[in-house]
Amino acid sequence: MAKYQHKDMAGVIAQEQIPLHQVLPATNTYDLIKHGASINPEAIALSFIPSGEQYMNPFDRTYANLLGEINRTANMLRDLGLGSKDVVSYLLPNVPQTHFLLWGGQAAGIVNPINFLLEAHTIRDICQAAGTKILVALGEYPGLDIWQKVMSIRKDLPGVKAIVRGLGPSDEKNGVYGYDDFVSRYDADKLTFTRQIAPDDVATIFHTGGTTGTPKLAPRTHLNEAANALQSSLISPLSSGETILSGLPLFHTNGTTVTGSSAFMIGGRVVILSPYGYRDPSVIKNFYKIVEKFRAVTFSAVPTVLAMLLATPKGDEDISSLRFAVCGAAPLSVELFQRFEEKTGMKIMEGYGLTEGLCVSSCNPYYGQRKIGSIGLRVPYQDMRVFKVDDQGKFVSEAKVDEIGSVCISGPNVFKGYTEDRHNTTLFPKEGWVNTGDLGRQDADGYIFLTGRKKELIIRGGHNIDPAVIEEPLYSLPGVALAAAVGRPDPHAGEVPVAYVQLEPGADLDEARIMDHLAKNVGERAALPKEVVILGQLPLTPVGKMFKPAMRWDATRRTYERELAALGDEVQSLAVAVGEDKIHGTLATITVSLGQADRQEIAAKIAELLSLYTVKHEVVFV
Repeated sequence: MAKYQHKDMAGVIAQEQIPLHQVLPATNTYDLIKHGASINPEAIALSFIPSGEQYMNPFDRTYANLLGEINRTANMLRDLGLGSKDVVSYLLPNVPQTHFLLWGGQAAGIVNPINFLLEAHTIRDICQAAGTKILVALGEYPGLDIWQKVMSIRKDLPGVKAIVRGLGPSDEKNGVYGYDDFVSRYDADKLTFTRQIAPDDVATIFHTGGTTGTPKLAPRTHLNEAANALQSSLISPLSSGETILSGLPLFHTNGTTVTGSSAFMIGGRVVILSPYGYRDPSVIKNFYKIVEKFRAVTFSAVPTVLAMLLATPKGDEDISSLRFAVCGAAPLSVELFQRFEEKTGMKIMEGYGLTEGLCVSSCNPYYGQRKIGSIGLRVPYQDMRVFKVDDQGKFVSEAKVDEIGSVCISGPNVFKGYTEDRHNTTLFPKEGWVNTGDLGRQDADGYIFLTGRKKELIIRGGHNIDPAVIEEPLYSLPGVALAAAVGRPDPHAGEVPVAYVQLEPGADLDEARIMDHLAKNVGERAALPKEVVILGQLPLTPVGKMFKPAMRWDATRRTYERELAALGDEVQSLAVAVGEDKIHGTLATITVSLGQADRQEIAAKIAELLSLYTVKHEVVFV
């Protein structure tokens, strides 16, 4: 059977005439990787480079070795008490052992990858919410405080029965097991326990959403994982034996799927770009040399990575092997898209996905028309439509062609809901469908264009402003590296737009010049920002996605500080901190040092000064 080529909607529909079970090699991740390993057991499955400077001498693992280490790890976890419904959480950088834990853990139980950059208390909250039984964490390592965080929260995790330490000795009397030493005791040839993995058994639990607040956990089944590995493979021109570079973190679903299960199921080679991935400056510096060394065909990235690579000088390296890059997580500007393709001679496949849909839900076709600014066509075997929904999130009707509505998905890769029901109240517009939370439209050819997140729309006096009408002109201004538009609280309009900008090194721009450019290029008068804020670094999530909540909080902080300046010398000092709140959504905490002033009088003045704002505040006197 000829390999499917992602080209147009007619091709997607034609592929779906073949039942999924006829093209899906397995309905669980363990058998999926066994299938990939059987293609050529002696082929290299996994290569690891310790840094971007050490790419000439990688540590290689064959498929036979990869499967053996997965077996060992699964057997070890089962021996430590991990049952099929128990959770093993890991706090690990991008190293080969992370893959052994990821796939071996799913063979034995349920895996919960955790972002090790989170604060200790957030890691604790995730473990408590997930019901972690075994915690795997990197030991003491220069520049990382993972082990210190684990030790600081251990007393708060009575449900954790064992801690497995990467890069460190065992202390079995205290329930700590050194991974490398301990795992070597176990059988690599096979699983030494019996388990029939059902398609609906939970395989992974991922923390989703921003980086703060109450944990929002998304459980995904073995069928979800296997189906999306297949879907990702179907739309990708990567073939067995070819190489994909892995630089996104392995606590993120893109790293585990696009540069993990999807590549392994076809017998591809995955090259791990250091423990820090793209966050390692030496990886970016030597990226084109790495491509040449490994004859890499593709890599997965986010727009911020492409921007860094675009600014990286390219010498005489032969990068002709590089055919395409998969880019998602945030909108890609037209200028960045075109400049990167011109520099590298490769194609960018701009796509879209979310943890709740496993990873990949749509992508611009490699073999068909790529519409810049769209997220492409849906993947085979997953439906994707634009719905009109009511205020409770329930289905009203399907949107017309090019009519904006809520982008919704349904298919074998789509999860069944968050672990806490309170997060599911507006999730399901109708049975079998999940609302992504993104607004978009679908054109006559089936391409989806995102128009913003519902919660990211700036609503000025009842007028909805799409941030893109501000961001696109900003990206067209030479010297602007990153840009975002968010709403700032306003006593009259509810909120008004402000622009946040990160400049390219050496750029000769200031707020006035940027504002002048916007005044000439923002076609919607109501959308013209009231303020431009230039920061050295815009807030990003660990995978490089713009973290707009932090900018909204910063805009609120600046606004409240300006209002409260009216207190003058009535107070000794005043500080405003704004962040996420479980009850109010956003809360401003105002810390005041009084001096001789009357507490009640100052509290009343603060309440009066902020009375026209909708963001809740609390006053703390010190």
